[in-house]
Amino acid sequence: MSQRILFIGVYGMEMVECGGALAINANSGGRSFASIMLAKDEMKAQLRRAAEVLGVERIDFNDFERGGIDLRREYKLALVRVIRETRPDIIITQDPEHSFDDLDPDRRPAMLLILEAIALAGRDFGLESMPELAPHPVPTIYYMSPKHPNCCISLADVWQQKEEAMDCLSAQMSYSGEHFTERLSAAEQHALHPRFTELSMQERGREVQRAMDRALYLHTGLVSHSRYALAEPYRRHGMMELQALMV
Repeated sequence: MSQRILFIGVYGMEMVECGGALAINANSGGRSFASIMLAKDEMKAQLRRAAEVLGVERIDFNDFERGGIDLRREYKLALVRVIRETRPDIIITQDPEHSFDDLDPDRRPAMLLILEAIALAGRDFGLESMPELAPHPVPTIYYMSPKHPNCCISLADVWQQKEEAMDCLSAQMSYSGEHFTERLSAAEQHALHPRFTELSMQERGREVQRAMDRALYLHTGLVSHSRYALAEPYRRHGMMELQALMV
């Protein structure tokens, strides 16, 4: 079933981590959108290429202050505008529990900002700043990569798209390569890839990311006795409203 889906992310790679849901929606005739709070210029170009691979037709960069995310009015207005312009049936964003535990900067205040903007988008907030846009209540929210998922989607039909989209993020992969080179012992590096030290920083980061992705999606899929081999995990906000029980 095609929907209008908006992904709201803090950094950029999250869009690709949700790439399965976004690509499935686009491939089935739906419209997928993305909005990213903090993305450096080099990353923006790579995210645009990844968005094309996934079928994301519009990606917005908010250019908020790095290390300074808060509930200021201008930030609320920026996200409310995106929500009212794209009018999503579904919003995908970071998981509140994960955002609290993750030590990436800005994730915790960003979580409050995102939820507040979703709430305000359906009210009369900011109408004087965007009189051409009517309020838009968001009926459904899904949290990405949650610690406690309650649903998942199969990646079988879009795995290659998701992999190609991740390949676009060379800046992130180089950063990850440096991070894991410093963090992991020689034995741990070798366990991940037998020629780890011979790889470039970008290749190291990509190999580690590939290993983590397969571990997560296999765990959500086959390891959890799912009928799916590789599955992207989500947690739906609130009660699931079904017209009939699902198989």
